[in-house]
Amino acid sequence: MRMAKKVQSSLTRAHCEYDVLAHRHSASSLETARVSGVPAERVAKSVILDDHHGHYLMAVLPASRHLDLSKVRNRGEWQVTRESNLAHIFDDCERGAVPPLGDSYGLDMVIDPLLTRQKDIYLEAGNHNYLLHMSMPEFLKMVPHAEVQELSH
Repeated sequence: MRMAKKVQSSLTRAHCEYDVLAHRHSASSLETARVSGVPAERVAKSVILDDHHGHYLMAVLPASRHLDLSKVRNRGEWQVTRESNLAHIFDDCERGAVPPLGDSYGLDMVIDPLLTRQKDIYLEAGNHNYLLHMSMPEFLKMVPHAEVQELSH
């Protein structure tokens, strides 16, 4: 599987131009950047949060940065969701390979401005062996409802 079905559908629906980059299996966004030879600040990392009431939020930031939960808390009381609780949402993805495409999975999404300032980005395709590479304008076409908010430190 080169990419998850919902990712493929989103690319088609948004008429996006992209490249697919194969890489050695990796277990984290930072490792993906390293094994792919891509700058970590251009790899989009998804962190899924929940509010204890069944609502989820996707925070997307560069793989080189860490999520600052205090910057998200102004939107409510959020915590990082356990990976084991995500299989029902990301049912077409490998565990731990969450594409940073909130709209595709019915999630609200916030993006760190450090990522949106990049000319182009790389994102998980829904597995641990492929990245999608596209320009920032192409990516933003796929996530039209995402808000931009400082998220990292």
